[in-house]
Amino acid sequence: MDPAGIFALLNRMTGLAPLRVPQFSGAEPHLPTPFRVTAAAAAALGLAGSAADGIWRLRSAGGPQELSLDPGAAAASLVSFALMRLDGQPVPRPAETNPTVGFYRTGDGRWIHLHGGFPHLAQGTVGLLAAADDPQSIADAVGKWNALALEEALAHLGLCGAVARTADEWRSSPQGQALADTPPIVLTRIGEAPRLELAPGEAPLSGIRVLELTRVLAGPVAGRTLASHGADVLHIRAERLPTIDAFDLDTGHGKRAAFLDLAKPADAERLRRLVREAQVFIDSYRPGALAGLGFTSAALSHLSPGIVQVVLSCYGHKGPWAPRRGWEQLAQAATGMACEQGAAMAARERKGREAPPKLIPAAACDVITGYLAAAGAAAALLRRMREGGSWRVEVSLCATAQWLQSLGRVPAAEMPESWNPLAGLDGYLKSCDTARGRLDFLGPVMRMSMTQPAWRRPPPEPGADEASWLA
Repeated sequence: MDPAGIFALLNRMTGLAPLRVPQFSGAEPHLPTPFRVTAAAAAALGLAGSAADGIWRLRSAGGPQELSLDPGAAAASLVSFALMRLDGQPVPRPAETNPTVGFYRTGDGRWIHLHGGFPHLAQGTVGLLAAADDPQSIADAVGKWNALALEEALAHLGLCGAVARTADEWRSSPQGQALADTPPIVLTRIGEAPRLELAPGEAPLSGIRVLELTRVLAGPVAGRTLASHGADVLHIRAERLPTIDAFDLDTGHGKRAAFLDLAKPADAERLRRLVREAQVFIDSYRPGALAGLGFTSAALSHLSPGIVQVVLSCYGHKGPWAPRRGWEQLAQAATGMACEQGAAMAARERKGREAPPKLIPAAACDVITGYLAAAGAAAALLRRMREGGSWRVEVSLCATAQWLQSLGRVPAAEMPESWNPLAGLDGYLKSCDTARGRLDFLGPVMRMSMTQPAWRRPPPEPGADEASWLA
């Protein structure tokens, strides 16, 4: 299926016909993967832009504008964090040197992906394994475990890991069965509210206030995408919670950032005041985490009738794994993508049939899920303008992974050995001054002839702003 065909599928899921279909111009570059991640990324990002265009035309009586998207630029956006340069130097990512992040072979001959991406997760992982914090010690310790037993032990302790399953194994697992019929975007009307009325604006989402309570990586991508269409995005995080600096820099464009600790009553009340004036609330914490602090779906709808609630998770919002913490790599491992990626790489290189699991060379599940979340948010806002109501948007890394597996394959013989994401992207590269120096980065890749997406402020330092809305 080409990007336009995938766009049409997504559009039907949101119930938003008719939307302008972007022109997907340019060749669809093949990444070193059998999965159609380029077409999926272009379609998801195109849907976000098309829904934003629908909002602008409805609020501003704007005429038709040209919408276009180069699939090559959409593919490059999947690794935008790797394209950044700060004062001319690449921005390192901690996972590249973290021995608790990666595939390890277990005693029963299977593979498991561990993910100690935050310090407490890394410490907990080596503690459970009774290992030193180095690759060989961790490999020796993992080699003494049964794969499924280690996966369960990690989950029981609130740590992160997933056995590399085949797609069939995932579909037959309790969590795979729970998500079997889950589309990549679930858009649900959850309450009554008057229609949203917006004054004319230069950008589609001018005046839309977005509260973003997220960390690495899909949730921040959703907020960044909405910011490119003019939304006032306020990122909220407790200062005590860890994050990953490189991803904050990559996804902070167009936003403001403030610290609030919701375990403190005064800070929780301050967030409630912000919710009362917000139109969108993005939550990418483990399902139930914010609800446990008083920010349930019902509470948010009561504070701000008509609010669009966007929830992102790793494993989905139902099923036995729903409360588990997760990451991009774990979604790929659990759903069968990593096993198929490893087999495809081995077939391309004409190696033996057995191959270890491998990851797609891009943050495909994370970034595409972020685009789907932004598209769902814009779609919900447009539906509220047309028909009123409060709305909930659900997306997850595993639902995205399942969807990617449904879109057909690139034959192994056509998979390239390498990929240069910067090829032909000169017109998309931008620069800005930040508190840390001069940042070179990939700008918004969606093209709109009258309301061109743009990030109107550089990435902020964490907690640099007040927890308040712009006047």
